[in-house]
Amino acid sequence: MAVGKEIRGKIKSVEGTKKITKAMEMVSASKMRKAQERMRQARPYADKVRNIAANLAQANPEYKSPYMRTGGNAKVTGLIVVTTDKGLCGGLNTNILRAVTNRMREWQGQGVSTRTVAIGNKGMAFMNRIGAKVISHIVQLGDAPPVDRLVGPVKVMLDAFVAGEVDSVHLCYTRFINTMKQEPVIEQLLPLGAERLQQSSEEKSAYGWDYIYEPDAVSVIDELLTRYVEALVYQSVAENMASEQSARMVAMKAATDNAGNLINELKLIYNKTRQAAITKELSEIVGGAAAV
Repeated sequence: MAVGKEIRGKIKSVEGTKKITKAMEMVSASKMRKAQERMRQARPYADKVRNIAANLAQANPEYKSPYMRTGGNAKVTGLIVVTTDKGLCGGLNTNILRAVTNRMREWQGQGVSTRTVAIGNKGMAFMNRIGAKVISHIVQLGDAPPVDRLVGPVKVMLDAFVAGEVDSVHLCYTRFINTMKQEPVIEQLLPLGAERLQQSSEEKSAYGWDYIYEPDAVSVIDELLTRYVEALVYQSVAENMASEQSARMVAMKAATDNAGNLINELKLIYNKTRQAAITKELSEIVGGAAAV
């Protein structure tokens, strides 16, 4: 019965794995709800800052912020790549990193080099592996990313754009659509286009007052646009975290189901092996009795 003992050991091992994946699935489901809540809470702030910045821009049409500068000659594109710190979340990181790699290849074909800010361990490791130029990074953000920790690495890229070292900045992350679907997104962050600061008629009518600037209009508009860009990056990180927990929950559920199927198969094999051993033993006994 050595074979039966091995199968019993395998069954116990898979049952242990199934318990772990089930626990991880339940933890991810709980974290996903919290991550979705954080994602929803971040949206009103970004919208409010965008509205005020748009009003200020309309009140001062002669001033053009450095964040709206177009037509640079640096032949360099900046990428802010948002990935997860941990694995076990299906193809989430693979999909966004594949999209980033394809886009980088396109730019290289046009003679445009790239600089990267890596947010998350997986993206950082991947960028180092392919030899991309990483100018700043942040890892181990935890479940609730603090804004002040994100600002530092992102500001490095914003300063490079203002200084004219990069012509444009793109934000790469996984957008949360629903529990079962998340899609990789690469969208232009800088220069800020007019469509980003576009207001609806309701928003225009809601803010009909004039502003008193302290110290002056230019510094206020620049500061507000900086906050708006930081809010967009924070929003992308919050969406990526909601996507991560959803993808992990789905992946762990699939792993739990697979473990259950494997346990059933192993039990069937074990029962067949045991039955064959009993039949063989009975045959030997009957054969021995007949010989006597």
